[in-house]
Amino acid sequence: MILTPEGRKLVQEYLPVWEKLRGILLRTAEFEQLSGVVRIGVGEIAAATCLPPFVAEQRISFPRLIFEIDVELTAQLIHGVLTGKFDFALAAGSIAHPVLKSTPIGVAKMLWVASPQIASKLQPGAVHENLPLWSLPGHSPLYGAMRQGLSESGLSDQSISLCNNLRTMIDIVVMGGGLALVPEAMVRDHVRGGQLVPVLEDVKVDPIAFQIISRLMERDPVVVEMLRIAEGMDLGAGSYSKIGRSSDTDT
Repeated sequence: MILTPEGRKLVQEYLPVWEKLRGILLRTAEFEQLSGVVRIGVGEIAAATCLPPFVAEQRISFPRLIFEIDVELTAQLIHGVLTGKFDFALAAGSIAHPVLKSTPIGVAKMLWVASPQIASKLQPGAVHENLPLWSLPGHSPLYGAMRQGLSESGLSDQSISLCNNLRTMIDIVVMGGGLALVPEAMVRDHVRGGQLVPVLEDVKVDPIAFQIISRLMERDPVVVEMLRIAEGMDLGAGSYSKIGRSSDTDT
């Protein structure tokens, strides 16, 4: 059986009404009745900032929900949403795909850092040769930002060592193994404690934008509700605001 042209038109007109009705029903029902598995793919920066408070709050609000979280690089996150491995993902960079929806959740400020020992060897304004640089793999937005910053500063010929785990990379830099471009939020405590020092302040790098990536035609009511709440995430603040919840708005 296939829809007639009139049937397709009816579905197109009906779906927005159904989506609104389903949202009203979910928000006026007892939230603890929501159950099921929510599968989230997340980049390491979001995993270290805004995701933990979001998941912790949802586990309190919806005790029957189960979360499955995988930390991946951006390319794997997009593929995971497309193939159904993830219900949605928190990914870095600009995402454009005909069947995916992107919702901005803020930007991550980037910072060049090194251990005090390495930093003491760097002369401000000088061309640094054989810098022991570290970055995420080449298909990550962070690697692209690093390359662009180096190129604009005349350091494009620098070799870069790669690591697919930001926390491991930061540990290497703390131990004096080089310097790296990392999210400021992930090294804030290291800088305050003197384990890391900001360097290469003349090599400017734009902040990296983060998005919630979901399927454009997502219909699962639990996933749709989680997506609605997740829109209150603020990566820059490392938190989220409970927008649209019945406890925060008039019903």
